[in-house]
Amino acid sequence: MDAETLKYNAAQDPEHARVCDLLAQEIDRGLPDAKNKVWHAHPVWFIDGNPIVGYSKQKPGIRLMFWSGADFGEPSLDVLGKKFRDASVFFNAVAGVDTSDLQRWLAQAREIQWDYKNIVRRKGRLERLPPSSGRRPAPDP
Repeated sequence: MDAETLKYNAAQDPEHARVCDLLAQEIDRGLPDAKNKVWHAHPVWFIDGNPIVGYSKQKPGIRLMFWSGADFGEPSLDVLGKKFRDASVFFNAVAGVDTSDLQRWLAQAREIQWDYKNIVRRKGRLERLPPSSGRRPAPDP
């Protein structure tokens, strides 16, 4: 895990820091080939330069966001983006994080991706990436 992500987590209040630490550990476990860095002031994981998942502190709590999550068909990811294909869920305590749900979402995030990496070049137009194109398979649970 990136040192800046650890620093971000430690800067949160104690319960939110525990949520962030759990999310980071589970994301690293579910997407071991993803690269993690702090991007636009919060931790984000990328596969082949494409943002996949990240979290940030917001008023309602820690927002876990999947860039392509609107296409997962998951009712728990109920905060849908208005402009792009993102979906989110908020957590305020470790007890609220269902790690089996999270691992399922991460597996979907590997398979269902919109090409955010090239959105500027395409002048704001998103294109869906083919499933697993050039991406390693998900690890066994």
